[in-house]
Amino acid sequence: MSAPVFLADASSSSDGGAAGGLAGFPAGSLYVLDGAEGRHAGVVQRRGVGEAVDVVDGEGLRLRCTIEGVEPSGVHLRVREVVEEPAPDVVVTLVQALAKGDRDEMAIEAATEVGADAVVPWQAERSIVVWRGDRAAKSRARWLATVRAATKQARRARLPRVDLAIDTRGLVERTRQVVDAGGAVVVLHEEAVVPLAEVALPVPASQDAAAAGRAPEVLVVVGPEGGISEREVEALTGAGARTARLGPHVLRTSTAGPVAIAMLVQRLGRWGGADDER
Repeated sequence: MSAPVFLADASSSSDGGAAGGLAGFPAGSLYVLDGAEGRHAGVVQRRGVGEAVDVVDGEGLRLRCTIEGVEPSGVHLRVREVVEEPAPDVVVTLVQALAKGDRDEMAIEAATEVGADAVVPWQAERSIVVWRGDRAAKSRARWLATVRAATKQARRARLPRVDLAIDTRGLVERTRQVVDAGGAVVVLHEEAVVPLAEVALPVPASQDAAAAGRAPEVLVVVGPEGGISEREVEALTGAGARTARLGPHVLRTSTAGPVAIAMLVQRLGRWGGADDER
């Protein structure tokens, strides 16, 4: 069974290295997992001496550790190995329309588990839910917590970015920027002719470019319960987006995004077997 993952807190410390950063903890050093994550590991999960755990910084750095002691102040870990996971050479982003109930949160949770690199809350024309004022801040905080928990569940070393909510005008502008930069924007639509499996994907960036944040992006746009309006489809395709269908069945807004993300990361080779033709 894989080791559980904990996200490093800014207050964590050790016998060497800078507090809060994992880069200063080589193999053999002592790392103290404290704060909320330390309490969760030691008190809630009751992890014990000798157990293996991973600590990640959310940016690709992973410490593979063994528990040496559990105290009220935190869990003391001995670093066995340091692993740096590469940045994605194509950034896969889910643009999820706000939906009633918790369907949008279900979507970003599953999308994070299967490999989304970022999620964007979209205030679509037909979204019943509206993020305004205090509600917007509280709702985004829930999205952040959902993505954080899903990252740990999936044992990921990279924490997906949660952008601020945008409306359709903002999404159209984002579409232009992504396409102009060599990326692709795919609007999932039940009436589309081209299947997602045949949509051309961007050429992956070199690892140096990816590490510098210059990887091309694929935006996957999912509408709300009532679907994407014709006016929105026209505006997005006019900005360079393409429409695509997932398959013969119409999926809920909570499942369409995760299924699409899973298909894309498979094609990009993250689950083994990249497309030869993009």
